[in-house]
Amino acid sequence: MKTTEFTGIRVEVETSLSFDEVTQRLQRSTGQATLQDMIRVAGEVKNGDEYDRIINDQYATPSGFIRFAQVNHGAWLSVYGIRRRTVRWILGNPTLAVTMIRHDVNAGLFVPVELLLTEQSEGRGASVLYVRPSSLIAVDTASVELRAAVRVLDEKLSALVDDITAKGAGRP
Repeated sequence: MKTTEFTGIRVEVETSLSFDEVTQRLQRSTGQATLQDMIRVAGEVKNGDEYDRIINDQYATPSGFIRFAQVNHGAWLSVYGIRRRTVRWILGNPTLAVTMIRHDVNAGLFVPVELLLTEQSEGRGASVLYVRPSSLIAVDTASVELRAAVRVLDEKLSALVDDITAKGAGRP
């Protein structure tokens, strides 16, 4: 067994915008599909270029991201007396993922990425928490090509979070 220790970088962005407003902005700023949709499309195309075109035209938005799943922790936490809305969102895009996985298949452990959207106490705004992808994917032995590809993902994810949490942003 081989073990490697590394440090992930957590990024938390707080906003005075409501949980509902940030949720709506996230939904408007990202496409929606299942991972099964991505696999189905892969079985229907002849090559990567055709796959990229279909995924980006039919599922992605200008942010580049597609929502694949959500885990509503708030829905079950209430049975333990924790009354705080919190949802974990899983989002990505196989056309972004391949830019990293082609250089290191182990990058597949960390894509798609995740966001945790949490309502602040007493409903006074929200926070979005994520782990910077490059801190998970581009560790010590990463190639220059992998580092460049994951930097693009970092920038896209940061821009998405900025858009959904900034006052005056997130409007179609």
